[in-house]
Amino acid sequence: MTTTVPGTTTVPDPQTAPRPTTTARVEVRWGEEWVPVCDSAALVPGRGVAALLPDGRQVAVFVDRNGRPHALDNRDPFTGAYVLSRGLLGSAQGRPFVASPLLKQRFDLLSGLCLDDDAVSVVVHAARLGG
Repeated sequence: MTTTVPGTTTVPDPQTAPRPTTTARVEVRWGEEWVPVCDSAALVPGRGVAALLPDGRQVAVFVDRNGRPHALDNRDPFTGAYVLSRGLLGSAQGRPFVASPLLKQRFDLLSGLCLDDDAVSVVVHAARLGG
């Protein structure tokens, strides 16, 4: 129900106005605590988003096709660019990876190891769906 006063705009009745629904938050382990980094609704399986940790470090956050969240440093160690969140997810031998959008190196989402150069890796952060 709405209330209309002549010469004013229509104002929804707070008793019957739709309320926003809550979605789960993706949380990343930072030190001894879990910090929220984004709403799970912001993630599309196979695509990522960039988020900031409290210390200013960027993480790339993904959700796989099974709904499991993953997080790793967003910085591509080959170029120094903060772009891993723009990479695409795939799998090799049953292991999920993100392919850098620049030079296409693949990074294992579980270990951070580069699948194309054993000497290179990125930091993986524990991630979970929180309340």
